[in-house]
Amino acid sequence: MVAYMSKRKVKLRKDLNADALFSSVRSGFEVILDHRSGDVKIPLADALMSGFAMFSLKDPSLLAFEERRSGDTNLKTVYKIGTVPCDTQMRTILDGVDPDCIGPIFKHVFGQLQRGKVLEKMVVCV
Repeated sequence: MVAYMSKRKVKLRKDLNADALFSSVRSGFEVILDHRSGDVKIPLADALMSGFAMFSLKDPSLLAFEERRSGDTNLKTVYKIGTVPCDTQMRTILDGVDPDCIGPIFKHVFGQLQRGKVLEKMVVCV
């Protein structure tokens, strides 16, 4: 796939585009053991992806994300979130997740970006 920006061609690698990276994050979230018991209405992976989406979209607060969630189909199509939790549900679900389970997922994605030399293009010389 080739994207055109101004007059130069930028070649996009299929394994390093946003869809592939978001899918990699989602796959990592899906293997985290759900700490909740009983009848779970919102899958843990959906709650984790919702938190990831909130930061990825740079929403300033859970309230801003809450306002986006009702009308934004991108949350379901781009981030593959089946059920988007409200702010209270997200806090309740995510508070019980061990942060040590999440770090390796992002370390893996960061490694993919390093190996693909994507980060070199983001260096700013001062």
